[in-house]
Order: sequence, then C-alpha cells, then structure tokens
Amino acid sequence: MRQVVLDTETTGLSAAEGHRVIEIGCLEIVNRRLTGRTLHLYLNPEREIDEAATEVHGMTWDDLRDKPRFAEVAERVLAFCDGAEVLIHNAAFDLSFLDAELARVGHGRFRERCGGVLDTLLMARELHPGKRNSLDALCDRYGVSNAHRTLHGALLDSELLAEVYLAMTRGQDSFEIALDAGDGRADGAEPIEWPPRGLAVKAASPAEAAAHEAALAAIGKERKGQALWTMEPAQPA
Repeated sequence: MRQVVLDTETTGLSAAEGHRVIEIGCLEIVNRRLTGRTLHLYLNPEREIDEAATEVHGMTWDDLRDKPRFAEVAERVLAFCDGAEVLIHNAAFDLSFLDAELARVGHGRFRERCGGVLDTLLMARELHPGKRNSLDALCDRYGVSNAHRTLHGALLDSELLAEVYLAMTRGQDSFEIALDAGDGRADGAEPIEWPPRGLAVKAASPAEAAAHEAALAAIGKERKGQALWTMEPAQPA
C-alpha cells in the first residue's frame, strides 16, 4: 500500500480570501515503511504574507520571491501523490488551498488525482475524544520527539506526522494471530511451552470462577447471545 504524508504552509488562514501556498512537503510510505522519497518545495505566493502566518512558519514574501510559482510545480506535486492515499492533519485546511491553487492553473480538485485522503486529525479525535489532538500534542502522546520544531515547516511536519500516524495505527493491521497447525508457532520452530517453566500459575478459586461465569452470563444476556469468550476449566495441579 502506497501512502503520501503531505503538509503545506500558507500566507494566511483562508484560501477563499486569496491566501496562497508557500511551502509543500511530502514523503512516501509503502507498506508502513518510510521509503526515503520526499518532495519539498518553496513557492512564490505572488502576494504579501500575513504577520500572524510569519510568526508560525518564519517566512516572508522577500524570502520567497525567487522561488517557482505553483503553476510551475503543479505537475510535480500531482505526480508524487498520484494514486496514493494522502495523509493530512486537518485535511480540510490543506485541501482548500490545494484546490484553489489547482483551479488557478486549470486542474481539477486534488482528491481526483490521488487514491483518497485520510484526515489524521479526525482519526486522532476518534481515538482520543475530548483531548488535544494537535500535532504537538500527538507527538507528546506517542513519544515522537519534536524538540527541533521551533517553527512550522511543511516537510518537518510531514515527517513528524508520519511517525505519529505509524504509532497511532501500530498493531491495527490485523486482529488475528496466525498459528501453524496448532503447535503455537507460525514459523515451524519448536512449539512454545505454556505456561513457561518456573512461572507460578494461580488458579481461580471456586467463588472467583462462579463470579466470572455470572459476569459472562450477564454479558450474554445483554447482547442476546453467548459471550465471545469463556474461561477454561481449571486443570488439576
């Protein structure tokens, strides 16, 4: 599976008010591995940059006057993202700017040129309702170092988001454990002894077992069917 993590920096907060993209950062993930392929572009926005935006990313129009205009790089951006699932944090914001830039050069909407868009902000809100889910907050939550992020930058933020996304989705590819012929191993190696030697195993008492069975019965009654798990009968010592 091919994915592209994408971020932009802009001259202001609203594409509808004529603000423009000044930086695009993309990096590629294939089968959950960073490939090292990136696309990083600074753009001449052909207009002044709001002071509040400069405080976020540190760039002024004077820094960008010698950079290419979006029309000159549009095909490079689309080619890099072509067919991939594109991961964007707060996708509505970036897509509004990308669509406005593409419209200026006669292209269709960005979603039409990629394999889909995944908004990692919406994903984070589902996983962590009621909590802060900014990129910085997610870096803290998942142990991704962002100490070098003194200012926003499109490629830097894409790199951080890629690490956060992989951490958020780790272990979610499959809920199945594949075993080989019931011997406890999937690789043909020696069977795993369970419980391991030396591990003390304390069986549930009759009262604890009865309480457990009562809890399972209550769950089964609630869902109008048998509970999805049961307790193995205690084995004689």
